[in-house]
Amino acid sequence: MNCEMLKNRMPDLLLDASFSGTPEGERANNHLAECAACTEELRGLQATMGLLDLWQAPAVSPYFDTRLQTRMREEVAAAPAGFWQRLTHGFPLLASFSLKPVIAGVMACAIVVGGATYAGVSFFEQPRASAEESATLRDLQSLDRNAQTIDDLNSLDQQLNAQPSSDDSGGNSTE
Repeated sequence: MNCEMLKNRMPDLLLDASFSGTPEGERANNHLAECAACTEELRGLQATMGLLDLWQAPAVSPYFDTRLQTRMREEVAAAPAGFWQRLTHGFPLLASFSLKPVIAGVMACAIVVGGATYAGVSFFEQPRASAEESATLRDLQSLDRNAQTIDDLNSLDQQLNAQPSSDDSGGNSTE
């Protein structure tokens, strides 16, 4: 028998005196003779059981049953508390004010905002892409702008090449 199996049989060793006479009880006793940890655990449990045997439960009040039955009859006879009464029971400030209209208004606003959001209503102007503009059209417009830029650069290049440079007009040529 190993320690795990003995731990499962520990209640039988503590509570059942006839368990020791069985073959499994003898194996448990043999393991206890060999294993100090299991023996210590069994002694601790026996000490705990001994203390529990000495403990005396306090006496119940003689009028406990009578008072309990009276209180149960009062609870059954009382009108059931509504949701609002149960909610405000622990909060005297909430009970003194009538917050029902305020809560109803907040809930109505939440429903209107939620419905408008679901329906797609918006109070802000959002730019919308025209249905006529497509990806192909945008690509062609971009190519046109690029062609215009290249033409502008070519004309600037031609203007720079057409102007005589200041070094060539000096008169000191070494040819």
